[in-house]
This record gives sequence, C-alpha cells and structure tokens, in this order.
Amino acid sequence: MLVRNATIWTEGPQGTLEHADLLVRGGKVAAIGSGLTAPAGAVVIDAAGRHVTPGIIDAHSHTAIDGDVNEGTLAITAQVRIKDVIDPFAIAMYRELAGGVTAANVMHGSANAIGGQVVTCKWKWGEGPDAICMRDVPEGIKFALGENPKQANWGPHNRYPLTRMGVAEIIRERFTAALAYRAAREAHAAGRRPIAPRPDLQLDAILEVLDGRRLIQCHSYRQDEILMLMRLAEEFGFRVKTFQHVLEGYKVAGEMARHGAMASTFSDWWAYKYEVIDAIPYNGALMHDRGVVVSFNSDSDEQARRLNTEAAKAVRYGSLPESDALAFVTINPARQLGVEKRIGSLEPGKDGDFVIWSAHPLSQQAICEQTWIEGRRYFDRAADAEESKARAAERHALTEKARHAAKADVEEKP
Repeated sequence: MLVRNATIWTEGPQGTLEHADLLVRGGKVAAIGSGLTAPAGAVVIDAAGRHVTPGIIDAHSHTAIDGDVNEGTLAITAQVRIKDVIDPFAIAMYRELAGGVTAANVMHGSANAIGGQVVTCKWKWGEGPDAICMRDVPEGIKFALGENPKQANWGPHNRYPLTRMGVAEIIRERFTAALAYRAAREAHAAGRRPIAPRPDLQLDAILEVLDGRRLIQCHSYRQDEILMLMRLAEEFGFRVKTFQHVLEGYKVAGEMARHGAMASTFSDWWAYKYEVIDAIPYNGALMHDRGVVVSFNSDSDEQARRLNTEAAKAVRYGSLPESDALAFVTINPARQLGVEKRIGSLEPGKDGDFVIWSAHPLSQQAICEQTWIEGRRYFDRAADAEESKARAAERHALTEKARHAAKADVEEKP
C-alpha cells in the first residue's frame, strides 16, 4: 500500500518530511520519500494535508486483561503470566486504535513487590490472543515499590511486607533464593547432588532477570526507592530496564542515566495519593535533559486514547522539540520494551504500523483517521461512521418488528 503526499513524522533518521510518500509492502515499511511508485493492485491513499506518524505505543497498560489485574495473595508472583489472560474481545482495544495506539505493554497491577510476567501486544482487533501478543521480542516482568506492595491503601493487612524496608528485603531474598536454586540445579547436573531441585516457576522467571533475558518494568514513585532498587540490581549484577510512573525521577535522573534505567511517567498527574505529593509536570522533560529515555504512558483505557496530546505536554512543560515530544509515545516506549528494531519509528524494514492524522499530531484538533498495523487497516473513521449508521438502522428495524409483534399479540387475545 502507498500513502501519498503527507507530512511524515518518521521519528527516525529521516526526520519529518513534507509532501512525502510511505510505501508498505508485505507488512513492512519498504520506502519513505518523494515520487514513490505504487505496485500494481496496491491500495493508494491520497493524504494531502494529513500527517502520518508511527503507531503510538503505550508503555503502561492494563487493557485487555481478562479478570483482575492483581494476584494479591502473595508478595511475590513472578510465576503468573499476562499472556495467559488476554481478552481479544476487549472493546478498549478498538477504542485505543481510534486514538492511534497500535501497541502496548500490558502489565499486572502493582500489589506485589515482584509481580508477574508482562507482554507486549499489538491491538490487532478481531484476531486471537496468539496474534495480539508480539512474538520473538524480549519479555518483561512487573516489579512494584511503595504504598501498593506494602498495602498502605488496601487491606486486610495479613500479608508480609507492610513497610518499605520489607519490600526491599523480600526482593533481595528472592534473588538470593534464585541463585541458590541455580546452584542446586548445576550441582545435580554435575553429579554432586543426587536429586534435582523441584522445578520452581517463580525462581525460573527471576533467573531470567539475572540473565538479562527478562526486562524489569518497575512501578515506583519516590526517589529513595528508585535508588534502592538500582543499588540492589547492581549488587546482583543486572539492570533495571524501566521505572514506571517514576514521579520523583527528576530528583535522581543523573543516577538513573548512569545505571542505564529508562523512565515511563505520567505527563501531569499528581496528588492522587501521598507518595506522589512531590510530582511535577516538568518531570519528563527534566529526565530527558539528563539523558534518560523517557516515555509518557496511560495506565488507563481512557487516557490511552489521547496519548498524542499527552506527548504535547512535554512541549508545554519543558519546551522540548516537537519530534522529541512525539518520541515520548513512539520510539522511546519501543526502546523501553526492547522492540525498537520492530516498531516505534517509520524506517525501511520495520513493521508497517502507522497512523494518519487529520492535522498536526500534537494538536488538540488532530483526529486519528486511520490506524494501520503491519500494512493492514485496523481502524478507519469513515468506515466506522458508516457501520454505526447501519447498526443503528438495524437496531431500529428490529425494535419496530418487536413492537408490531407485541401489538399484534395483544389484539389477537379475546
């Protein structure tokens, strides 16, 4: 398919191009430039006056989880997996497509110091869970610090830990246990231990963290806890991939940059509980300026539909260049999820995930007209409007038929 004559925000080395074309072939971006030729039989869209961006990526989502998001019975639940409970019929998925969102990091809640295994999804509305969960990409795990894992805002308080020091201790204990588990398996393999240790799905997942094969996405707010987890990680020889929310990240941005941690934060949320009392809307821009890879996330099915205007707030609060602000919801979250070679920017060879906007994508006036994933259109505003009219007409016809049937039934009775 070919999109002609648009303003294309590649969020890659080609920058933003005026009056440019985007050619997608076989689900991948084939070329971006001027005067591109459409192959025979290709879909061609005249996008004059429109803007095209990479598909938006939500780095913190709970969309399409079937059932509760928290397995709150234990402090450590590294063994549970979001990919086992993806609901392909979740209507929020379609609504987010209408806001230009093509991919999301779907995570558990934050009830556990070490939560479960998370999954990166593409919102392929109408397809099954196997198609929605991205394959052959790094997998993650949810950690959480602060009020939620220590149960400050929910009860009954019948589970360890109840303090921040308890949260730190139980994380350390589980990494120590994982190393002992590995040593026992190696001893058995070497013939020094007659019986193999019992398989432990929880410790298997934690060993993947130690080996760098499972990326930590850590719910966090306060600077002291952010420093605690980075120090613990360095003690055990791994790195925290991304701090989620991280509303006091601006206080420790230098330390995060040196550690190699990234930050996925809210644009301007604060004061919804005590541990976020020091949040400021300049947080994202300040961390960006100190060298941290920053994204803005939704944590909300509703907020996810407007992440383009969330990105615009990085211009308002911090004066970031527009392309850097748009990167907060495109290539930067892709980097945080380890999928930047597949999605997040429009470059030859990457997935053909893109959005056609009616206006400048950071404008409040911008409307998502079409959303494409791997060269297939999953949302079309014009088609949606026509389908809505058809459904309304069908509903009216069925209602009238039922009304006439009920009236006839009454008239037939003596």
